[in-house]
Amino acid sequence: MVKLAVIGTGGMAHHQVESFSKIENCKVVAACDVDEKRVSDFAKKFGIDATYTDVDRLLAEVECDAVTIVVPDAYHHPLTLKAIEAGKHVLCEKPLALNAKDALEMSEAAKAAGVINMVNFSYRNSSAIQMASKLARSGELGTIRHVHAYYLQSWLAQDEWNFWETSPQWLWRLSTKAGSMGVLGDIGVHILDFAGMPVGDYRSVNCKLKTFDKGDGNKMGGYELDANDSAIITAEFANGALGTIHTTRWAQPHLNSLKLNVYGDKASIEIDLDESYSTLKISRILGRKAMPWETLDCGTTPTNFERFIAAVESGVQDQADFARGADIQRVLDACFESDQKDKTVSL
Repeated sequence: MVKLAVIGTGGMAHHQVESFSKIENCKVVAACDVDEKRVSDFAKKFGIDATYTDVDRLLAEVECDAVTIVVPDAYHHPLTLKAIEAGKHVLCEKPLALNAKDALEMSEAAKAAGVINMVNFSYRNSSAIQMASKLARSGELGTIRHVHAYYLQSWLAQDEWNFWETSPQWLWRLSTKAGSMGVLGDIGVHILDFAGMPVGDYRSVNCKLKTFDKGDGNKMGGYELDANDSAIITAEFANGALGTIHTTRWAQPHLNSLKLNVYGDKASIEIDLDESYSTLKISRILGRKAMPWETLDCGTTPTNFERFIAAVESGVQDQADFARGADIQRVLDACFESDQKDKTVSL
């Protein structure tokens, strides 16, 4: 039985514990949050015995094998290092840190301590992207030439996820001083990982970021609303392929849409998570003729939570590890530099 503690009990933590509760050999034994009422309510909902408002006390007093860190981005680095120092295996929400230097420190600390470390790039739970990566590695797509990917949300434009101005849980995501990297760090990090899985490493990026006016003077609830809302990235991959990647919070009516097209000289694939997490479309090329799209059933794949618990049990590291998180963080850093300097940045 893997004993797990949850650090941070906001909205994503609810999803995580619901997922962990379905794993037979996993038990959530403690929860921690700076808000005493929130952690108390969370513990009652999920039947968790121990609650804390201080991470140091939790790590010192709770008998647990692993922690999952589900807090705002700015706290990933310090809390993860505390957990590693305490000898705990760590699942951390994305982005791994606020910059590549901190992310690399986390990766190196976990490796030195010999603890399992994973980043919750949640769309790896799609068997379609796992199959796409397998097809690419096997050579069935041939040489990949071009990539198009997007991740579109619309909670700044419509109220399906509640009106952001009256929902405090959203405000920190709009403020750099609260540790947010905007839409680029919040969901752009997902599509950068997703697109890179079948294609490979990034060689360079050229990025344009945009923050739109909102609120009263771009201030609300004590926050300055200065984090980016939209990002457009032109990328070159290590294999020479070019890609266009974009993300925004203004794309009504899209609630949470993620799509990827990969074009190779032997076959092309398309994944649309609005349609399915477990199928992809493929068009193969015979000679100089492209065959009609066919749909592949990709079966199922273990969730990140299942893979994390299995890795803790076996002691065998699984993906996506902190090294991958640090690699994607380098891409994020390069995107910010590109926007600031208005030039292409090499990785």
